[in-house]
Amino acid sequence: MKGNLERWLGLTALVWVLAVTGARASTPLPGDAEAATHGDEAASVQLVKETEQKGSDFVFRQYNLAVLSHYSYLIGSGGEALIVDPARDVSRYLKDAQELGLKITKVYLTHSHADFVAGHRELAKATGAEIVVNEATGAGYPHKPVRDGDTVVLGKARGVVVTTPGHTPDGTCLYVYGPGAGTNPTLVLTGDTLFIGSVGRPDLMGEGMSAASLAEMGFRSWTDKLSKLPDDTRFFPAHGAGSLCGAHLSDEPVSTIGEQRRDNVYLQHKDLAAYVMAVIDGLPDAPQYFKHNAKLNHDGPPLVAWDKAPTALPAADVLARGRQGAWLIDVRDAEAFAAAHPQNAINIGIRGRFETWTGIMIPWGDPFVLVGSDDEVREAAFRLKRVGYDSPAGSLQGGLDAWKQAGLPVGSLKLVAPRQLYQQMQAGTAPVIVDVRLPSEWMGLRIGNVLNIPLNRLFIDSRRLSKDMPVLAVCNSAYRSSMGASVLRKLGFKDVLNLEGGGEAWIAAGLPTLSATGAGHAAAAAPARAIRLPDRISSADLKRMLMDLPGTFEVVDVRPPAQFADFNLPGSMNADIADVIANPSYLNGAAPLVIVDRDGSLAMAVGGILAQKTPRTIKVLFGGLDAYWNESSAPMPPAGSPRAGSPPPPAPGVGPATPSPAPPATPETPKKKSAGC
Repeated sequence: MKGNLERWLGLTALVWVLAVTGARASTPLPGDAEAATHGDEAASVQLVKETEQKGSDFVFRQYNLAVLSHYSYLIGSGGEALIVDPARDVSRYLKDAQELGLKITKVYLTHSHADFVAGHRELAKATGAEIVVNEATGAGYPHKPVRDGDTVVLGKARGVVVTTPGHTPDGTCLYVYGPGAGTNPTLVLTGDTLFIGSVGRPDLMGEGMSAASLAEMGFRSWTDKLSKLPDDTRFFPAHGAGSLCGAHLSDEPVSTIGEQRRDNVYLQHKDLAAYVMAVIDGLPDAPQYFKHNAKLNHDGPPLVAWDKAPTALPAADVLARGRQGAWLIDVRDAEAFAAAHPQNAINIGIRGRFETWTGIMIPWGDPFVLVGSDDEVREAAFRLKRVGYDSPAGSLQGGLDAWKQAGLPVGSLKLVAPRQLYQQMQAGTAPVIVDVRLPSEWMGLRIGNVLNIPLNRLFIDSRRLSKDMPVLAVCNSAYRSSMGASVLRKLGFKDVLNLEGGGEAWIAAGLPTLSATGAGHAAAAAPARAIRLPDRISSADLKRMLMDLPGTFEVVDVRPPAQFADFNLPGSMNADIADVIANPSYLNGAAPLVIVDRDGSLAMAVGGILAQKTPRTIKVLFGGLDAYWNESSAPMPPAGSPRAGSPPPPAPGVGPATPSPAPPATPETPKKKSAGC
């Protein structure tokens, strides 16, 4: 780790996008819809959709590599095949083309992908196929450059290149015309330009180009090109739900232009400024491995030996490498890891989004050693090549047994059954419980009043905890919490536990949960009617959010400006109540909107109105600021007293705040600090 644990934080800033669980997940919690796809099949390229027009000499196949949420395509006509956006391991395309009696003659990349290493050079080596890419890419490998409007001919079919920058400057779509097609394309392959329910994020170019500039290009690509297609035009993207290349992607593999025109939240913005603000609002840093994968795809990925296993290293050598900074990646499942593992190993289970998590957690270029059975190590090494982690420093020869026989330090985690933990919580003897999921998941449903420290924050925010106190990690299925627990162990926490089976097992055991409203719910309760009402948030919960989760929600204070100037919550903004009700910009945003006033009455009315208009989470401070200060064991500050906080500039996508007058120039008077200080 090169002696710098804090570096890890910057490399994992997009963990909040992922909802990752293991293969054994059975009842996914909200926000974890991908859980059912993390089995063995998800780790290999699978056929999703096939279209063969009998008598028309046209074949179209869609493939999915679920662990990367990556779609790729085969188009066949005239005995030839074109592969679009292939995965790096190309065996499935070679097999299918042979069975279909097709020769792969062309490979097309819609752009330089960042989240995986593409298989264009692997296919070119195996088949002699020509690689076709946008000339704007400036690719560093042998290829045929194409421009907007150029045609790729394939037997009786053809593809028309349409340049659609936005996600990247070199982004394209391929309008595919089957034999006998008229003026409208048979289907469109949109790459990362247009997703089902989303668009490609425009912030992956680093310092090379601003996200706003690329978002503007994306707006033009939609309004000037894609939106001109007929509503019934089917399109197929390069990614689905779970991809880090966009937000809110659907798990549907195909949609139509008309459906997206109607339902895609980003495409509802008809003016440029609103679209740009919506697309770039709240974007975190991309995972560190993205820029390296993009460069590999641009320059030409090196050819790899897929079946080459990592060098098996004696336990003593692995220990020495670990002490020199190499990461020990234990790829076994959570139960096996909990029982025993090499001390300081990080658990990234092979039965999950192993490639992505490794790319997020392990700094590019750092040495790493794989720990697991021979089969698990072989699979791990194979799959890591998909994201450019081609050269492990080795693997632990003989696995954990050899490590133990050498008398080397062994770590363990205690798995705690849900009912046992619940009894401890009731008796007041529970350990410190840390939910390592995303804040949105934690707010939506949790096992109780537990602390939320997202997985990517553990190396820093765990400093708030005592290493001498027992700490239990929890997530949806014990997949992420096993990773989190292994991080805590690596940081020197003495007594680390993991909730067995995670929140899914908790619910299956019939134990109560807390929802976003803070109210308790029995797991087996009958579903309630869907009535849109604002969530009431207690003063205590709001305090915790202010202290623990700054920047993950917006607080709007609807009191008169003079009252707001006297005192306000940290990070809150002041807005006129009529503007909040009428301004549609308050309806947009992924983060929850928290409305506060003096006693909660007007805020509840405003929240009720907004809740009817938007799916955005609307919360109202129950009892208002009166209750907030009373429950803080401090009286409401009198007029003219120092403010509790200062409003930040209005966030993108939020209506203008009413200017607040400067605070009176009065001396500081001793009083209780507000929450969040």
